[in-house]
Amino acid sequence: MDHSVYIPKLAKIIQVKEEVGGARAIKTFRTVFANGQGFDHRCGQCAMLSVFGKGESMISISSSPLVKDYLQFSILKMGRVTTALHEMEVGDLIGIRGPYGNGFPIDDWKGKNLLFIGGGIGLAPIWSVLQTALTRKEEYGNLTLIYGARTSKDIVFKEELADLKKKMTVFLSIDVAEPDWEEFVGFVPQNVSDKKPGPANTIAITCGPPIMIKFVIKALKDLSFEDEQIYTTVENKMKCGIGKCGRCNIGLHYVCKDGPVYSWAELKKLPQEY
Repeated sequence: MDHSVYIPKLAKIIQVKEEVGGARAIKTFRTVFANGQGFDHRCGQCAMLSVFGKGESMISISSSPLVKDYLQFSILKMGRVTTALHEMEVGDLIGIRGPYGNGFPIDDWKGKNLLFIGGGIGLAPIWSVLQTALTRKEEYGNLTLIYGARTSKDIVFKEELADLKKKMTVFLSIDVAEPDWEEFVGFVPQNVSDKKPGPANTIAITCGPPIMIKFVIKALKDLSFEDEQIYTTVENKMKCGIGKCGRCNIGLHYVCKDGPVYSWAELKKLPQEY
């Protein structure tokens, strides 16, 4: 009998890394399925994580599908379930349902330049695409990342970003100047306008706060990117993951099934209620 989509699979936390401290704390968790029977996923898909007795929450899978040793999730502490997750330690058990969503059409982008644009925790949902493209770098054109956070302390994947600069073009930013900060100061959309990435044979993938995404898209359009060249993820609240509860709908679309990945050409046609 197939495993029910309603029943979480047991998984063990094998690593916890604090990315950001303070009121908007972010931690990265690596997990393995307790019985060794997990699932394959696509870049951009999500999974429902359960903390038994507390509830469950839909979280983007930030590890590449090419990594088979673990599933990685980077989680912002903001509610009952995510707070409970932040209190968990290596060896603790959680539940995982999934994977859910459509994912990024990364195979359709072979031979193209990839421009990644993230803000804050919004780097996590596109991290799997970036890592997959980097591993298969010979299949793609130039890889560029434009990423920013409120302050230097709010930047996620700090060690990974330092290593990434040796392998691809990386532009970082913070919102307000700091004494030792030598890179761009300003919001992410401003950094996009400043760096002026060209649209020729390029796909732009962006994720971050909704207001950031809005102005990133405007900046890209000002740089002559076509709607079909711009992709983003929609982070509507998803409660069931299978299109039954209706919490994540945009018109007739259910983000957990029809999304969360949309091109701007697709998303602009939907009701603007997200």
